[in-house]
Amino acid sequence: MVIVDTTVWIDYLGGILNAETLWLYHEMPLQRLGLTDMILCEVLQGIREPREFQQIRDQLLTFEIFPTGGAENAIAAAANYRTLRQRGYTVRKTMDCWIATFCLRTRNQLLHRDRDFEPFERALGLQVVHA
Repeated sequence: MVIVDTTVWIDYLGGILNAETLWLYHEMPLQRLGLTDMILCEVLQGIREPREFQQIRDQLLTFEIFPTGGAENAIAAAANYRTLRQRGYTVRKTMDCWIATFCLRTRNQLLHRDRDFEPFERALGLQVVHA
């Protein structure tokens, strides 16, 4: 399973072509893709028009949506944050720590366009799709 991060969905939905959105266009019919509940929230909260909100919501709901809440992911994300900080990495966003931790725990790959995930890949073994 490949979890597609907010950064890729925003570019994809905006018609922006880059390595990650081209991978998504090509692999969408071939790969099992999903997103987390938090990614769904991040993508949808940036949409201003009600009609567009409904269309994009319906499109994203065709993919598997994984719940990521709960104490287990929270504790694991905090532990990962602390581990990375001890190794000299600064995690700037709690949301990225949350998503990366979910992918690590579930052994899902992550497709992203966000350098904040790089320490998770380098130090903790996050599986990343390199488009």
